[in-house]
Amino acid sequence: MSNALKKELTLENLNCANCAAAIEKGVKELPGVTEVSLNFTTRRLVVALEDEYASSEVAKDITRIAQQHEPDIKVLDQEQGHSFYSTWGQNINFIKASQIILSALLLTTTFVFDFSPNVNITLYIISYLLAGAPVLIKAGKNLLQGRVFDENFLMSLATVGALAIQQFAEGIAVMLFYQIGEFFQDMAVNKSRKSITDLMNIRPDFANLQTPGGVKKISPEEVRIGDILLVKPGEKIPLDGIVISGQSMVDTSALTGESMPRSVQLSDEVLSGFINKNGLISLKVTREFNQSTVAKILEMVENASSKKAPTENFITKFAGYYTPAVVGAAVLLAVIPPLVITGATFSQWLYRALIFLVISCPCALVISIPLSFFAGIGAASRNGILVKGGNYLEALNNVDTIVFDKTGTLTRGIFKVSQINNEDWLTGDELLEYAAIAEGNSNHPVAISIIEAFGKEPLRYDIEAYEELAGYGIKAIIRGKEIFLGNDKLMDKENISRRNTNTTGTVIHAAIDNKYAGYLVIEDEVKEDSPQALQDLKQLGVKRISMLTGDSRSAGAKIAELLELDEFYTELLPHEKVEQLELINRSKSSNGSLVFVGDGINDAPVLARADVGVAMGGLGSDAAIEAADVVLMTDEPSKLVSAIKIARKTRHIVMQNIVFALGIKGVVLLLGAVGIATMWSAVFADVGVTVIAVLNSLRP
Repeated sequence: MSNALKKELTLENLNCANCAAAIEKGVKELPGVTEVSLNFTTRRLVVALEDEYASSEVAKDITRIAQQHEPDIKVLDQEQGHSFYSTWGQNINFIKASQIILSALLLTTTFVFDFSPNVNITLYIISYLLAGAPVLIKAGKNLLQGRVFDENFLMSLATVGALAIQQFAEGIAVMLFYQIGEFFQDMAVNKSRKSITDLMNIRPDFANLQTPGGVKKISPEEVRIGDILLVKPGEKIPLDGIVISGQSMVDTSALTGESMPRSVQLSDEVLSGFINKNGLISLKVTREFNQSTVAKILEMVENASSKKAPTENFITKFAGYYTPAVVGAAVLLAVIPPLVITGATFSQWLYRALIFLVISCPCALVISIPLSFFAGIGAASRNGILVKGGNYLEALNNVDTIVFDKTGTLTRGIFKVSQINNEDWLTGDELLEYAAIAEGNSNHPVAISIIEAFGKEPLRYDIEAYEELAGYGIKAIIRGKEIFLGNDKLMDKENISRRNTNTTGTVIHAAIDNKYAGYLVIEDEVKEDSPQALQDLKQLGVKRISMLTGDSRSAGAKIAELLELDEFYTELLPHEKVEQLELINRSKSSNGSLVFVGDGINDAPVLARADVGVAMGGLGSDAAIEAADVVLMTDEPSKLVSAIKIARKTRHIVMQNIVFALGIKGVVLLLGAVGIATMWSAVFADVGVTVIAVLNSLRP
C-alpha cells in the first residue's frame, strides 16, 4: 500500500471474527477505497485511498459499518489505539463471567429442587435471558439490517426453537455452553493480543538528550541525526547510533532472538531496541526514529497481517458459502422428512435441524487460521526472523530452490588484503596508496580492507573526481592522474591489458592513466554456520542451492567447492543477477518457490524478483531490508533453516485445525441428521472445536 494514501485505524472492542470479515468486505465497497486489510487478532485496519477521497470521511464511514456489526466498536487512529488488551475488555469479561455463573446456578436449581411447573418455567426464562440476552439483542439488530448468517442468529434460532418444542434444559444449556466457549475463546485471543503487546514493548518510551544545559528527557521522535544521547543501565537504546563514550553489555534478544549479551565500546554501532545492561554510554544518533531499526521492526510486524496467506483467503471465502449452505440444509431437514416419511413428526425433525444450525458456525476456522499465521510470525520474530506477511510464511513451506549472494551472506564480508602485486614502474606502497585514496569515500567491505591495509587515513583531498561504476569498480582523478580500480570487466571495458591471475581471492586491478599498475588480492572468510546451514537446508528437502556473485570466478569457485553448492555464477553485474535468477526460476518445480538470500544494495532488485526475498538484517543495507520479504536479524544463514521449520510447523497446525474442525463438524452433522447426536454434541462441535482450534493455533 502507498504510504501517502494509507489510513491506519484500530477497531477497539472488535471481538467477533465473522464480524471482522464482514467489516472488511463492507469497507472494500466504499467509494475511493482501493485496498483494505483487517486483522482480527490485532484489530488493526489498514485502508488505501484515492486522492479525492478524504481520510476524515472514510473514518466516519468505517465507524458506521463497524458499529452495524458490533455496536461497541470504537474506531481510533493508530496512535490512539495501540493497546490490544484493554482494561475495558477485562471488565467486560468479569460481567460476562458473572452472568454465566448466575445462569448456571439458576438452571441447576431446577434439577436439584422439586419446584412447580410455573416456578420452573420462570427460572428457565431468567436463566436463558441471563446467558442469552446479549446474543438475542445482537441477532435482532443484525436481522433488522439484513444480516442473517452469523453465529448470533444461528444460536438464537437454535435455542429459541429448542424452547418452543419444550426442550427447556437443553435450549438453556446450549446457550450457556456457547457463552462459556465464547468466554474462553476471548481469553485465548486476548492472550495472543497480549503477546503482540509485549512485542511492541521494544518501542522506546523516551530518550535522554544531552544539551548544554544538561540532560533532557524527550520523545524519540524529537531526536535528530547527530544528537548526543545518554543511555543509563537498564534503559532501552532509543535510536540507532555510534558509541562515543563509555562501554557496556547490551541485551540484543528483542531484535536478534539471541540471549547472550554483547559488549559495546567506543565507535561500536548500537541499534534501537537493545537494552543497556550495566554501563553508562553516550551515543551519536545516526538515524531518526522513523528510520531506526526498532521502528522498521514494529512496522514489519504490524504490516505482516495485511499480506494474508492463500489459506487465510480461502477460509474467508469458504465460510461465506459454508454457513448459508448448512442453514439451507437445516431448513430442508426440518421440512421435507415430515412430508415424505411415514410417522415422522415435525418436532422430531425440527430438533435435528436445530442441531444443524448450532454446528454450522465456521468460527473455528475463521478465527484459528489467521491466528495460526500470526502466531507463526510472532514465533519467528522471537527468533530474530522478521516475516513481512503470512503469504511469505506459507511460501517458505514449498522451497524448491535457494539462491545465495556470496559476500556478506555466505561469507563474513570481512576482507583482508593478502597480496599486493605491482608493476615494475611503481612500488607496492604506491599502488596501495592510490587504491586507498580512490576507495576512501566508500563503505564497501573491500574498500575498508584496502584502507586498513594502507594503515592510515588516506589523503582524501588528493582526490579531484570520483565515479562509482556499478558492477565494474571505480574511476577517480587523483593528483591529476586518471585511476581505474576494479574487476577484470573494468580492465576489458577500458581496453587495458592486464595480468592473468590464478588466485582464489577477490582480485582488484588498478590502472593509472590507462597504464596497467598491478592488482591486489583480497580474501574473505566463510561464516561459521554456513556449511551446516546448507547441509540442513538439503535435509529439509531443498532440491537446488545456487550462488550468484559479482566476484571473480576463482573466488566464487573456492566458496562453491567449500560449501558443496549445486551451481554458482560469477562476475555478474546487478542486472545480470536478475537475468540469471530468471533462468534459474524457469527450471524450478511448478509448485515450488524460489528464495534469494542477499545483503547488499545491488541485491535489492533480485530480492524483489524472487518468490521470497531474504535479507541479512544485522549488517545488510537498508535497501536490501526494504526489498526483502523476510529479514534475518543476526546475519546467520542458519536462521533461514529456523524460518522454514517455523513455517512448516505453522502449516502443520493450520492443517490440523482445518481437518479437526471440518471432521468433527461433518461427523456430528451426519449423526444429527440421523437422530443420534444431541444438542450437547452440537455445542461441542461448535464451541468446543473453536476453543481447541484457537488454543492449538497459539503453539508455534
